[in-house]
Amino acid sequence: MQENTRRDCGSEQESPGMRRKDREITDRKHMLEVLEGCDCCRIGLSDGDGVYIVPLNFGYEEQDGRLTLYFHGAQEGKKLELMAENPSVGFELDRKHELVEGAEACAYSYRYQSIIGKGRLESVDSFGEKVRGLTLILSHYSDRRDWTFPEAMVERTAVLRLTVTEWTCKEH
Repeated sequence: MQENTRRDCGSEQESPGMRRKDREITDRKHMLEVLEGCDCCRIGLSDGDGVYIVPLNFGYEEQDGRLTLYFHGAQEGKKLELMAENPSVGFELDRKHELVEGAEACAYSYRYQSIIGKGRLESVDSFGEKVRGLTLILSHYSDRRDWTFPEAMVERTAVLRLTVTEWTCKEH
């Protein structure tokens, strides 16, 4: 990680894409390590007047360079209503938070790793994919990969799939 030596509080000049290219993580393996270390994914859904943000547990898989996130929850509620109206969502994850103290206010900084992206959120209907999504979620938070699920529980659980269309990763 690079030390921030800026001492003024002004903003830096904008450039296309990520503003701070010196903090961008572009190595796919490193990006996936950051993702693996996160424990909460925040989804932003459009609710007409603004954005509705919901923190969720998640699981993920990457196949052929495509990232897919999975979530679970109740089969009704605001999140599902908004998803049905507009399945295009934004998402954010972060980790490794650490305050870096300075001698003066503008010398303070903060260390972190973060991921920001966009994609399409939709409900999973097939029993097999619901089980796959639930397995990925539980496996993300444990060392186990051999989960079994009662059929009735799977049927009454909403499993959501976020097909990621773009994502960036950053650290300081």
